[in-house]
Amino acid sequence: MTNYASAAVPGWAAQAWVIWPVFAVLVAVSIGLLLWGRHLDAAARPPARLAPVSRLARGQQASLRPPHVQRVRGREGELAVLAGMLRRPQGRFAVLCAVGGMGKTTVAAQLASQAEAAGWRVFWVRWRDGAELAQQMVQAALACGLPEAELEAARAGQASLPDVVWRQLGRVRRWLLVVDNADEPHEIGPAGEPVADYRGWIRPHGRGLLVVTSRDGSEQTWGPCAQLLPLEPLPVRPAGQVLLDAAPVAGTAEQARELAARLGGLPLALHAAGTYLAGPASRYRTFAAYRHALEQELPFLLGAAHPNASHPQVARAVVRHTWEVSLDQLAGEGNALARPLLRLLALLAQAPVPLSLITPDLLSVVTGHDVTAVALEAAFAGLHRYGLLGLPHSPGSTGPASGSSEGAQVVLHPLIREINAVALTAETSDLAVWHRALAERLTTAVHEANQRGRAGWPAAVLLAPHLPLLLDYADPRTATHHRTTLNALAQVLQKAGAFGAARLLHERVLDVETRMLGPEHPDTLTSRNNLGNALFGMGEPAEAIRLLRQTLEDRTRILSPEHPDTLASRHNLALALTSAGEQAEAIDLLRRTLDDRVRILGDEHTHTLSTRNALETALAVSTQRPQSRWWHWLRRRNVAAGGG
Repeated sequence: MTNYASAAVPGWAAQAWVIWPVFAVLVAVSIGLLLWGRHLDAAARPPARLAPVSRLARGQQASLRPPHVQRVRGREGELAVLAGMLRRPQGRFAVLCAVGGMGKTTVAAQLASQAEAAGWRVFWVRWRDGAELAQQMVQAALACGLPEAELEAARAGQASLPDVVWRQLGRVRRWLLVVDNADEPHEIGPAGEPVADYRGWIRPHGRGLLVVTSRDGSEQTWGPCAQLLPLEPLPVRPAGQVLLDAAPVAGTAEQARELAARLGGLPLALHAAGTYLAGPASRYRTFAAYRHALEQELPFLLGAAHPNASHPQVARAVVRHTWEVSLDQLAGEGNALARPLLRLLALLAQAPVPLSLITPDLLSVVTGHDVTAVALEAAFAGLHRYGLLGLPHSPGSTGPASGSSEGAQVVLHPLIREINAVALTAETSDLAVWHRALAERLTTAVHEANQRGRAGWPAAVLLAPHLPLLLDYADPRTATHHRTTLNALAQVLQKAGAFGAARLLHERVLDVETRMLGPEHPDTLTSRNNLGNALFGMGEPAEAIRLLRQTLEDRTRILSPEHPDTLASRHNLALALTSAGEQAEAIDLLRRTLDDRVRILGDEHTHTLSTRNALETALAVSTQRPQSRWWHWLRRRNVAAGGG
């Protein structure tokens, strides 16, 4: 073997200026050969096909950017809660829930704007269907660093795609993901996965914050890790400011607040009104003019149908149609009774409605189909779940009123009520069927409350605001019967001590009878006497005395001094005079009334006994000062005891 090693270094190798240039040339040649090899490999493969420009222009890849939003008014409390959750999710997610038109998307967009400004990664997913939701959730996960290998494993069926996405969202911090308009949670999927199981696309497991906006406000739907944030109508002051922001030259702040109150603080309606007022061709250019026009032109200003209402995004943004979206969803769930139930409730007064008033038989009459108690309960539950029905609040309470199931009530937002009444008029050829059915049910409910005595008093109080509708729906054949029903309920209310409610009914009946029968008709005089008794019960003796004295004079002249109704007026006037401290005249009237009643009705008649009792009481307390405990007892014990 030849040994080429040598202890001597060649002369050229001892020169550094020779070695380094040679090394650089070798490196350059190696890189060149590597790049040329890759070029030859690429040339051997078919060229990549770019997506057509037309496809890109159609925007099939949805943007994850949040929508732009102007300053949000009146939602500071909700935004503060969301900001706290954004900083520390603590295994929770947020659900902004409310009826359509309450501004859920606006609040979420405001949070997104604040989060972006603070350096959070923000992803906005607008719910349309399950496939698009999956695609956008994957986009968000990729933006948060999801490795392609994990995604490919899910595509190959080796892992659950929601698991892969949420595993990545659990690795990174400082992100906000909004799923907007998730109004059909059962469709979110994947198929067969209830949202509350947290195995699908809605989970509380990330290290950022998930916010969902939905019309579904059920705790059962969203599960125990959901922080429900129900949105209520805006208070008057910020609602008025919303109008001023949209139409700054349409009037004063006070006029804006008055219009905002008329619109019930509903953000969608405020936006619609503000946009209309700011329009250069609008007929009404001021807050005051628009508010007055609503009384006659609500169907045109807010209740007009939109030609593209079949498109969900258009329907959501139009007052006339936004609630129809929820009703369509309920119908799609098999709850077709929800729509006629809401239409029926819209015919009642703007007051809490006792659930006992709405029966399966009543819905059967107006729909023409058999209705079961189970179906009716499901309709109520569905309307409440989508925010179309609310629960009344107890005075001084921050939560819904509580009580027995017998006293359960629901309320409608004023604008939901008005718009649904407009919709019913537009889609129903014979409203008289609805009116007759409701009038018959109200009459029956009054009879039921009256029959139950003291136990029926709470129901009577709840029925009172709705009874005047009988006068609106009455035709000449039923007018007298309906007035009798109102008077009967008013008498029950007086026994229950609800003199204010009784007064309103008596005033309404008196107004109708004065116009229809004349001021001196016996029925009109009876209604005036009843109103005087109600005023007496409310502690307004001066006005009560004026009405009762006028009624006594008219009955004496028209019916005769000894007519039973005249004696009743004399008895009632005496009670009011006693309450006002005018004992001398009161005692004189009671003595005369007692003599006449003994002679005409007999010594043992209930009216005779009532007058004798009142006289004994007046004599016993004639030396007591007015408004003592005796007068309060007298007012409650003897009011209207002398008959009509």
